[in-house]
Amino acid sequence: MQDSQKEPRLVVETGLDLRVAEIIEPTLDAMDFRLVRVRLLNQNGLTLQIMCERNDGTMTVQDCEAVSTAVSPVLDVDDPIDKAYHLEVSSPGIDRPMVRKSDFVRWSGHLVKCETSVLLDGRKRFRGKIVETDENGFTLERDQPAYGEEARVTIPYSALAEGKLILTDDLIRDALRADKLAKAQAANQNGEDDE
Repeated sequence: MQDSQKEPRLVVETGLDLRVAEIIEPTLDAMDFRLVRVRLLNQNGLTLQIMCERNDGTMTVQDCEAVSTAVSPVLDVDDPIDKAYHLEVSSPGIDRPMVRKSDFVRWSGHLVKCETSVLLDGRKRFRGKIVETDENGFTLERDQPAYGEEARVTIPYSALAEGKLILTDDLIRDALRADKLAKAQAANQNGEDDE
């Protein structure tokens, strides 16, 4: 697998959201964070939501503060948004958007809902468990196929318009386990660096 930090996103923004992403991504890369998503929302006046994570999938409150402190001046210089806005930096959360091939590999075995940009099997919306991934796409085992539909559907990454994990007890358990493991590995790494 390629360096996950440099792995391109399958789902990218358009318009002003894309412009903001292009402005902040070099700063995030330099800090060893991966951009997940940028959204300009009409909430609380105007809110610029930046969702990102470390390469190991973790994101602490301190990480959010560090990213916010780093991207604010970059956005002030480029000034892509011509109105006052609130900056909100967050982790992708447990029921995260699926934006890279590695997301589908990492969360294989979990429920996802997704939308495609083209019709597949006569539809664009799918929901099911990720049962297989390869370089070109992923296969879902549908949890409630309609009469006459195949239980499995393979979705090419090139057709993916949007994807998101569905919150389940299994997902919460696995996400907490992965977070605990990542924190232990980071603590071990820091301990080795101190020696």
